[in-house]
Amino acid sequence: MRYRSAPPGARTEPPAADDAPAWITGAVPDGWFTEPPEVVIDRDEIIIWGRLPEPELAADATDADRAAAQAGRINQFRENTRDDRIRVARQIEHRYQRKVAWGLRCGDTSELFTHLAAPVMTRLRQPERQVLDTLVDAGVARSRSDALAWCVKLVGEHSTEWLTDLRDAMTKVDELRRQGPETV
Repeated sequence: MRYRSAPPGARTEPPAADDAPAWITGAVPDGWFTEPPEVVIDRDEIIIWGRLPEPELAADATDADRAAAQAGRINQFRENTRDDRIRVARQIEHRYQRKVAWGLRCGDTSELFTHLAAPVMTRLRQPERQVLDTLVDAGVARSRSDALAWCVKLVGEHSTEWLTDLRDAMTKVDELRRQGPETV
């Protein structure tokens, strides 16, 4: 599959990825994860989240011990599966024309690695720039770019239900567009 042709420099949309979760679940080797992978897709990237079994520890293990064991399990899986993950990712990237990142969860520990940071151009008026500059001046963020990313993340965390409803509504609109009007 290729991007649709467009003038040089114009942004084109990647092919649809409606079947990606099922395709990826089939492509991931059996035994890697304790449950089917969670697949998160946007127009730039596909993130594959897998859950690993928790390491068995002694009954008197501390929370710090559990966190260290979970981090160790994630690190070991990452090292042991590197070549196979790259092979699967290349197939996915070719099929869906998006970059692929892997994330792992083990117990309460989550780690996302080699994921995309896409530049986003925006124009802000002075009041919005002042918000970003305040965050930078206060040491909350290193730059306006980091401050803006922090704001987007904060809104996402506090508006999860609303954003989910909005995405569901957009999916319904897309379905209706594909169906088109009924012809008499």
